[in-house]
Amino acid sequence: MDLIPLKTSDSWESLKAFTAARIALGRVGDSIPLSESLEFKLAHAHARDAVYSTLDQELLTEGLQHFGLPVIQVKSKAKTREQYLQRPDLGRLPEDSSVQLLKSQSADYDVSIILADGLSANAINKNGIPLIGALLPLFKGMGYRLAPLCLAAQARVALSDHISNALQAKLCVMLIGERPGLSSADSIGAYLTYQPRPGLTDESRNCVSNIRPAGLSFELAAGKIFYLTQEAFRRKLSGVSLKDNTGLISE
Repeated sequence: MDLIPLKTSDSWESLKAFTAARIALGRVGDSIPLSESLEFKLAHAHARDAVYSTLDQELLTEGLQHFGLPVIQVKSKAKTREQYLQRPDLGRLPEDSSVQLLKSQSADYDVSIILADGLSANAINKNGIPLIGALLPLFKGMGYRLAPLCLAAQARVALSDHISNALQAKLCVMLIGERPGLSSADSIGAYLTYQPRPGLTDESRNCVSNIRPAGLSFELAAGKIFYLTQEAFRRKLSGVSLKDNTGLISE
């Protein structure tokens, strides 16, 4: 009669309280426990769902209107989600009709804020409104002239350069769904660029990442973005030459 192996505990078990990473799984014989295997498959399914999710334009537009700013819906040249995933270059370029719409709203703005689906529209659908709610009072308190809020579909980070340049904004903040991990399918990354224009590359931007309830809180993220914005205007630059010296850490 074969004996059924029992689950063996892991000496790292106590560390699980400090991270959502897959550690201290234990084992059953030579394999991981069935419950851990099923949880991995579920997390993988959530990550795939996030990648193929779409912006809830109606929900987001309704929520953003409470902040007293116009809301503009734009999109990239990527026509479908499959094309977006296979052709990153198209996600960096605005559709012609979107360019005309943006130019019709252009003015001498200080800051343009963009909410973009990226690789997890679910992150924006779930966390975009609370993050905007934490950030806008800081910007308004400084008297920044704010461009219309933009919802960008099928968007890569560099699309923000075209959007903000067309709006004639001095600085842009793109809040975009980050590539989902197996424990973070709802994470937002904030990319800040001073003097945005087509042709810039990633060394021209600052990034605040892992913004979500289980990561960097909305209040701490807003504080970091606000600090970087102030410093960008003071020093007239962004990117690798601009450091975060706030001393703020994630909770």
